[in-house]
Amino acid sequence: MEFLVNIKLQWTPNMDETLKQQVITDERSHAAVLIEKGHLVRMWRVPCRFENWGVWRAKSATELHQIISGLPAFPWMSDVAVTPLAKHPVDPSDYEV
Repeated sequence: MEFLVNIKLQWTPNMDETLKQQVITDERSHAAVLIEKGHLVRMWRVPCRFENWGVWRAKSATELHQIISGLPAFPWMSDVAVTPLAKHPVDPSDYEV
């Protein structure tokens, strides 16, 4: 299954800069693993906001929950919105160019 996921982040006020940089480093390393496993399909930053949109792949909503809640930055996610995606009959990926 594919899911459209919107994640909003909010660092703790006065957060230790070393901890913040470690979380960012850990998040990027963890994302690379999730990309390799096929769970993180696409990711976009929202300009001028501390949030992103992504297409994620998981066997179920439960597995997606485990993946998202296992992210190093999860404790600082202020909002996570998940929309399951279903195949559309005119999806351009079904057509060869």
